[in-house]
Amino acid sequence: MSGAPHIPVLLRPLLKAVAPVSGVWLDGTFGAGGYARGLLAAGAEKVIGVDRDPQVFDMAAGWRGDYGDRLELVEGTFSELDDYAREIAPDGLDGVVLDLGVSSMQLDQAERGFSFMKDGPLDMRMSQDGPSAADIVNHASEGEIADILYHYGEERASRRIARAIVAARAIAPFETTRQLVQVVERCLPRPKPGQSHPATRSFQALRIAVNDEFGQLIAGLEAAERALKPGGKLAVVTFHSLEDRVVKRFFQERSGRAAAGSRYAPEQAHVAPAFDLLTRKPTGPDDDELAENPRARSALLRVAIRTDAPAGRADRATLGLPALVSDTGRSR
Repeated sequence: MSGAPHIPVLLRPLLKAVAPVSGVWLDGTFGAGGYARGLLAAGAEKVIGVDRDPQVFDMAAGWRGDYGDRLELVEGTFSELDDYAREIAPDGLDGVVLDLGVSSMQLDQAERGFSFMKDGPLDMRMSQDGPSAADIVNHASEGEIADILYHYGEERASRRIARAIVAARAIAPFETTRQLVQVVERCLPRPKPGQSHPATRSFQALRIAVNDEFGQLIAGLEAAERALKPGGKLAVVTFHSLEDRVVKRFFQERSGRAAAGSRYAPEQAHVAPAFDLLTRKPTGPDDDELAENPRARSALLRVAIRTDAPAGRADRATLGLPALVSDTGRSR
């Protein structure tokens, strides 16, 4: 694993947007603990750190004790954050932070299989349970693989890559990230300077499928709505357009700012807004942050404040979900 520091993305603008920080907060993607420590330093009385990756808590063992009972760590998914909040903060949360996608810490660990830049087992499981990326590419049908690459990675060459994957696995099963990278590279032209690596979209798509990231995202946003007290703040950092579209439309719908209906999609009955938007447009990294952390270049921050309206359920049809995500919010 790399010894480079793991810098929390958009921490400064996030803390500025949610200031003043007080009360009990939940960091639903604890990772290396950057957001949790930032919130504690900014004035949070307590932070509940949630993560589905058990390794992150081992890595925090050397410093978590510095905060005493102000920091409580829970192994689990942020889709169930309202359950954890009910047990630990029965009066409700003052804030929730979600930093979506794979962390730089996980990318730096070749053995986790998230990175196309490092050779390792083709895994990609955040929780280290369930089917891996290797299971998908070795056993899914050509059509299923193509759909995953297209809908979760917006990969235009999805069918060509899926066909090449099926042909390659007939000779030898996929075991490593390098095997998959080589197949994808043969299907796509060499990138021009400044363009992303050819395997970027394929790896993103497989990671999303393996970890049911869109199902988790929808459930997590709704869980935050249930867990936040009136005046509580929900801050979400996204890293690609598919995620940001879902978060944007969730905030629009739940704040009463969704587009008006048409004759094809009739206007929904009025429901009291559950959120007020703090950021009408997303906040991205400034030049200083990009110089410190180039991985922040695609990050966007959106923030909303919980009203006193009853919690509800978002209309899946309005959220701009990829076609593979069912009406329940889970990947098919």
